[in-house]
Amino acid sequence: MTATDKPSSRPLRAGILAAVVALVLDQASKFWLLYVFDLGRRGVVQVTPFFDLWLALNVGISFGWFQNDSWIAQAILTAVKGAAVIALALWMAWSRTMLATIALGLIIGGAIGNAIDRFAYGAVVDFARFYIEIAGKTYDWYVFNLADVAIVAGVAALLYDSLLGARAAKAP
Repeated sequence: MTATDKPSSRPLRAGILAAVVALVLDQASKFWLLYVFDLGRRGVVQVTPFFDLWLALNVGISFGWFQNDSWIAQAILTAVKGAAVIALALWMAWSRTMLATIALGLIIGGAIGNAIDRFAYGAVVDFARFYIEIAGKTYDWYVFNLADVAIVAGVAALLYDSLLGARAAKAP
């Protein structure tokens, strides 16, 4: 692709749709859990023996790293994420494969969903907790949300596309 070539609109539309769907599902789930289901009042809600709804406000970045709720740290974090979303959007606009374009859309939608939380609530709203109990000890993963799921799925799809996508497309 040369600098004068235009991006194909078909994959781009799919990427934009993926971003919008990820964003809408993320924000709708958080709105419902916070204001309709009232998860904050209910506390931990056991859904299955290995899954709880658990309200956690994350002022850090992914997986709760770099917890800092000062407004300067939050502003820097928001600026970095904004620049990343712009870079991902440019990458998505010029992406050559449908899978990579959709993956980038998922990452963008998830990132915007979590950014909206930072403006609306001062932290990212996380609520999903998977765990397992073995011999009286609980092992769990981080509390997360649908935006995080979209981001992880998008990264996994990008890795697949970059490592195996071209090879799989050429296979007879």
